[in-house]
Amino acid sequence: MDAAVIIAGAGPAGLMLAGELRLAGVDVIVLERLAERTGESRGLGFTARTMEVFDQRGLLPRFGDIETSAQGHFGGIPVDFGLLEGAWKAAKTVPQSVTETRLEEWARELGADIRRGHELLSLREDGDAVEVEVRGPEGPRTLRAAYLVGCDGGRSTVRGAAGFDFPGTAATREMFLADVRGLDLEPRMIGETLPGGMVMVANLPGGITRIVAVEYGTPPRRRETPPAYEEITAVWKRLTGGDITHGEPVWLSAFGDAARQVSEYRRGRVLLAGDAAHIHLPAGGQGMNTSVQDAVNLGWKLAAVINGWAGTDLLDTYHSERHPVGERLLMNTRAQGLLLLSGPEAQPLRDVMAELIGFEEVNRHLAAMVSGLEITYDVGGGSNPLLGRRMPHLELVGEHSKSSSTELLHTGRGVLLDLADNARLRERAAAWSARVDIVTAAPHAVPEDSALHGTSAVLIRPDGHVVWVAPGSHHDLPMALTRWFGRPTAGRAV
Repeated sequence: MDAAVIIAGAGPAGLMLAGELRLAGVDVIVLERLAERTGESRGLGFTARTMEVFDQRGLLPRFGDIETSAQGHFGGIPVDFGLLEGAWKAAKTVPQSVTETRLEEWARELGADIRRGHELLSLREDGDAVEVEVRGPEGPRTLRAAYLVGCDGGRSTVRGAAGFDFPGTAATREMFLADVRGLDLEPRMIGETLPGGMVMVANLPGGITRIVAVEYGTPPRRRETPPAYEEITAVWKRLTGGDITHGEPVWLSAFGDAARQVSEYRRGRVLLAGDAAHIHLPAGGQGMNTSVQDAVNLGWKLAAVINGWAGTDLLDTYHSERHPVGERLLMNTRAQGLLLLSGPEAQPLRDVMAELIGFEEVNRHLAAMVSGLEITYDVGGGSNPLLGRRMPHLELVGEHSKSSSTELLHTGRGVLLDLADNARLRERAAAWSARVDIVTAAPHAVPEDSALHGTSAVLIRPDGHVVWVAPGSHHDLPMALTRWFGRPTAGRAV
């Protein structure tokens, strides 16, 4: 074997997955077709859920000072994300290229083998492994791994070569994106619907202005090269009456509103994550964030199977947990597309939606949907509202130090958090201590209306989701530990 896992694609999903696997000691090779980063950045910022994910791995300091905002939108209609509970708001102006750079630095520091200028050409699964044909600077060669994960984008080679179904709807319109230097335009962060189409404007670091424009009735085109800047300035002129021809284009792109999702996230030893598994209108910046969260859900499970303490039934939960998330992603981006990109005939619908969003409960529901904070996995075992949800950030006070539930997840291991100094609980969990950190600490402060109020213990998966809680779980602790962390073994004391 050349590695336990080969990842195709060094975008956010591939790099996050590489880091997650290396935290668990799994050898990984990342194959990236491009020899160097282009600096192009489709995504801007990340949602509150991705802020939490990066925080639980100690990655946020790598981004420096992050501008956050509680303002967002649903299909161009303002939504107040400040109504959501949580430690973080959304990051607004971090280019995806910066996110990828920081994730690549982290993955390399952990020992990931990232090979740029290496293009995956074909694959073959033989039952015990996956062989891939690769073209690189030294010519073609064959690599072999226990598992292959396609994180190679919307036109995924892995998806096609492995025969995954990719049902959905084709693009119905074309949209233009341009990062331009030398423009002085008023921001239109949530999009503005005009008689002839829709435009958005965002100010990026370094004096760059990002514009997005779509004309109603523009048919989609399959382009092999980016659009000319003159084409985009003409569209901008027709829509707004403004002249942006004096700008200096930095990056130009065109994209459509196709919506597709694979019917299965795993076929034998081949898995898909990120845009390779789902494509959609980039509404609310959800694509990159969902991709990162795919990787975090998959990484520890794949590592558990490779390290020998879990069977493939654990790996099956990657599809059962993430496919429904992808379905809701396509649902809400399609809905936003109807609101944002339809003509005057949709104005009554926009007016009704704006009225509904004025109700706090509706606002909170849509904000949670777009941010990913609504995600709850079916982990079974009880009715406690914490089960299946991400562990809320909780400040902790130990015997000798202060910490938090978030910091406990930096290592990518499971955590049994004893909040009541229960020696019997810790004794029952000791046989899993090779895989689960057993931590005793007192909560610093828990509001009475918090889901954590009255909780004495919580079992947290490496991805931050709660799978057992006391009181409130129907299964006993050893049963939960066995389901998610394998059979008991003699482990190290924690």
